[in-house]
Amino acid sequence: MTDTEKTTSHLTRRQALMLMGAAGATGLMGPMAIGRDRAFAANADPSGQLVLAFSQEPTVFNPLMPHIEVDEGVYYAVYDPLFDFDPSGEFFAILAADVPTVANGGISADGLNWALTLKEGVTWHDGTPFTAEDVKFSLELTMDPEFRSFRSTGYKLMKNITVVSDTELTWEMAEPFAPMAAILASTYIIPKHVFDGVADKNDSPLNTAPIGTGPFKFKNRMAGDHIELEANADYHMDGPYLKTLIIKYVPDLNVMYTQFKSGDIDVIGLQYITPDHLAEAETLEGKVVKISGQATFESIGLNTTRPQFQELAVRQALYAAIDKTSIIDALYYGVPTPTETYMPQQSYYYNPDLPKHEFNIDKANALLDEAGWVRGADGIREKDGVKLAFSNSTTAGNHLREQAQQFIQQTFLEIGVAMEIKNLPPAVMWGDYWMNSEFDSVVVGLNTLAGADPDTSDYFMSTASPVLGGAGQNTFAYNSAKVDELLTKGALSFVPEDRKAIYQEMQAVIRDDLPFLPMFQYSVIKGWKDDVTGPAPNVNNRIDSWNVRDWKRS
Repeated sequence: MTDTEKTTSHLTRRQALMLMGAAGATGLMGPMAIGRDRAFAANADPSGQLVLAFSQEPTVFNPLMPHIEVDEGVYYAVYDPLFDFDPSGEFFAILAADVPTVANGGISADGLNWALTLKEGVTWHDGTPFTAEDVKFSLELTMDPEFRSFRSTGYKLMKNITVVSDTELTWEMAEPFAPMAAILASTYIIPKHVFDGVADKNDSPLNTAPIGTGPFKFKNRMAGDHIELEANADYHMDGPYLKTLIIKYVPDLNVMYTQFKSGDIDVIGLQYITPDHLAEAETLEGKVVKISGQATFESIGLNTTRPQFQELAVRQALYAAIDKTSIIDALYYGVPTPTETYMPQQSYYYNPDLPKHEFNIDKANALLDEAGWVRGADGIREKDGVKLAFSNSTTAGNHLREQAQQFIQQTFLEIGVAMEIKNLPPAVMWGDYWMNSEFDSVVVGLNTLAGADPDTSDYFMSTASPVLGGAGQNTFAYNSAKVDELLTKGALSFVPEDRKAIYQEMQAVIRDDLPFLPMFQYSVIKGWKDDVTGPAPNVNNRIDSWNVRDWKRS
């Protein structure tokens, strides 16, 4: 189903502010209206094959376990959430018959009671009927202390989840939680029956053979090369229009561009066309090439459990010793935008008044001198038996990041800091090494938002750090009582204007603390063959295949 085909019921601004759980999710440009998706549509007659390339290999096939953006490239094809965000920041229903709101009775006026109605007649890929029991199981699994959940935020407030019928369920919230609708929009529903008889829910059949309700079925996987998906003829929405979808991984970005140029790749996805190829790419015959803003930001992420990074003066000195402007202009041809925060600059919640980064080697040296970090005979600083030396890792084959690392390594040496470059294959880099904070520092791109909602509890709440015993994706192991307080406060507020002040203050606190060293907000160069229709930018989702059900070959 395309955006223009959806029937959308727009609410007044007054109604939008009353949506409680749903109203907390605002579009990136301001308060949001909630859309209603039409029900079943006639299925397409799928034909043809499309090769979609990613620079990283998807490896996590249970979408409720810790994962990164590239894994969601598979999830959007195989699984469905209850509802999702479209590019304008509006919800549209997928497995739900309607998006719950106060106006339609799905959410109580106080935000504490929710009722959800599901579409009828939906089936899993193996033919088993999809029911409310599957939704209940998916939501409760995230709260199971024995399960490695990718997120605890929001779910832990749900209680008394009750199946009323095959297509109806209700639950209560322990307290009002504004981002709940946005979190549900990024929750892929999994089949309960697949877990029958499974002793360890972390090791289910979904880990190797995912079964969803989505537009494509999992056919086979060749580790290190590609995943083959086939059309789901019984899909409950418009599409799919493709008979076969191949998700190919090409870790070397130069090779990926060459294969796009030669026609071996139909759509070039994550990490897209690198800026050094832009001028040529725009001249390629039979190709569509577009620059698109992204909610993802690039940073030097620090593992704050490491003794080297526990002193603020060190983090400030490292940030001052990064020549961001030269990296963006020389390596990225000025395509991305410098940033001081995780919040996209298109967001209603963006704080434009944060301190601006200054590349200043003298300032960096002075900070370290004043903090008592003394240069040794080898020129590397040391304090209390700790050398100011650490590794920095990213995806092997990402040549622009590798060049940036070399540039940063040189400027760090000027302030007495030794940074060892330790890059890894994508499947290793973004597996336990990243999720369990086994790294010292990383070059990483992250989208920390829950769709269009500004809540980032999963990444910055102290209880969301796996290495500190929590459940979430706070792999920086960032621990700030003030940020915890602001995240809690922001989640209890349902008026966008009030939330804006809270999240702008939080950005200021994080900018002062520097658990990561912000580099730039992504503007990426996307490309596809001109006989492909359907790919569409969406800053409210983490990866391009959010609407792969709509993609076609002419």
